[in-house]
Amino acid sequence: MIATLHGVVSEKLGDMVVLDVHGVGYGLLVTAEDYGRLATGKEVLLYIHEHIREQSYDLFGFVQLDTKKLFEQLLAVKNVGPKVALAVLDIGTAPAVRGAIAAGDVTLIQTAKGVGKRAAEQIVVELRDKVGLVASDAAEGVVSRPGVSTMDEAAEALISLGYAPQDAAAALKNIDPTIATEERIRLALKG
Repeated sequence: MIATLHGVVSEKLGDMVVLDVHGVGYGLLVTAEDYGRLATGKEVLLYIHEHIREQSYDLFGFVQLDTKKLFEQLLAVKNVGPKVALAVLDIGTAPAVRGAIAAGDVTLIQTAKGVGKRAAEQIVVELRDKVGLVASDAAEGVVSRPGVSTMDEAAEALISLGYAPQDAAAALKNIDPTIATEERIRLALKG
């Protein structure tokens, strides 16, 4: 099993990069975000997912381990293959995709190439409770929706009650974030 590859980006071909590792060129399918980051001639370390089928052997490369993990979570969804999983990752950064799944934003997920409404709903149903943020994202204060932190349980509760993400953020704006979640929700609903 190949876990990582460390080498020099020798070519960029369509949605694939060729990584030269000691004279062997590995063709790696990458996300649009990673494709933009990877510069020809630069040395990089990529996390690898091998997808082996009877007819093909594909390698998927990721700059960040978190993105690879999300890719593998998407692959676990019924009827989602590697091309669809990669297309879903192309709609935004990994934290933004996690936020969309956690918030149940089927419309945003549907914008991925080859993803219809049923597939988007299936992704949300199967992954909504499994796409928690990793510690490094929480430390950076990643925001998946304008004004709503994905780590804010009170905002997520308001969204599940029918609030738009922006309205949930506005309702919680002047409420002390250090008080209990239940109290914050009560005050937001009252105000």
